[in-house]
Amino acid sequence: MRFCSIASGSSGNCIYVGSDCTHVLVDVGISGKKIEAGLNSVDLTSKDIDAILITHEHSDHIKSLGVMARKYQIPIYTTGGTVDAIERAGGLGKLPEGIFHEIREDEPFKIKDLTVNPFTIPHDAAQPVGYRLECGEQAVGIATDLGKYNEYIVENLQNLDALLLEANHDIRMLQVGRYPYYLKQRILGDRGHLSNENAGRLLCRLLHDNMKAIFLGHLSKENNYEELAYETVCSEVTMGDNPYRSRDFKIQVAGRDCISELITV
Repeated sequence: MRFCSIASGSSGNCIYVGSDCTHVLVDVGISGKKIEAGLNSVDLTSKDIDAILITHEHSDHIKSLGVMARKYQIPIYTTGGTVDAIERAGGLGKLPEGIFHEIREDEPFKIKDLTVNPFTIPHDAAQPVGYRLECGEQAVGIATDLGKYNEYIVENLQNLDALLLEANHDIRMLQVGRYPYYLKQRILGDRGHLSNENAGRLLCRLLHDNMKAIFLGHLSKENNYEELAYETVCSEVTMGDNPYRSRDFKIQVAGRDCISELITV
């Protein structure tokens, strides 16, 4: 399996996951031009993409969905609640008939040789999901836009080879920042976003000897920065109740505007 972040942040998200014969995008919240450039850097084009998986309907996850669907006729997989929310909002223009394939949480499905496991995430969207993708013995996970984590989420992210995990904000930066009170409460709430500290604590539950790469993603532009997210998560891992230190693993921040290293597992 191959795995990389084309862009990850509060301003737009797009993740590539693939095998030798299957190529999918998780979310398309950046411009089509940036998606194409990211794919080109790993020797692919948008025409190679077999499916688009959508986590939820917020604009930083679906910005280019209409363009990609119309131009390339790529099948879109997402929950029924997300489809309804996208269609009600109506901001993507007319989408091709039959382009949506409705999926359900905890019901795995196949895209060629990839098995996709959607799981529920706590976020203020219609029917949001995270994804676990498997090919043979390998597995990667994508978990962003989490207000909190629980045993169910921990279970869905066990025994991964690589993971993209939300480290959205520093709590102190958010509390003293310029966001209005209601927005601060939304982000800090159980259906908001995962803080750096909680990302580190969740990661402590997921680490194992064969974890090859961890990306910290979906950083807030206003309430976080790369070095702080990295240092906070690493500190939680090293000081946490687990047998590891952060230096035992390849932990890196997924860039807001640039493609990450391509991980092969």
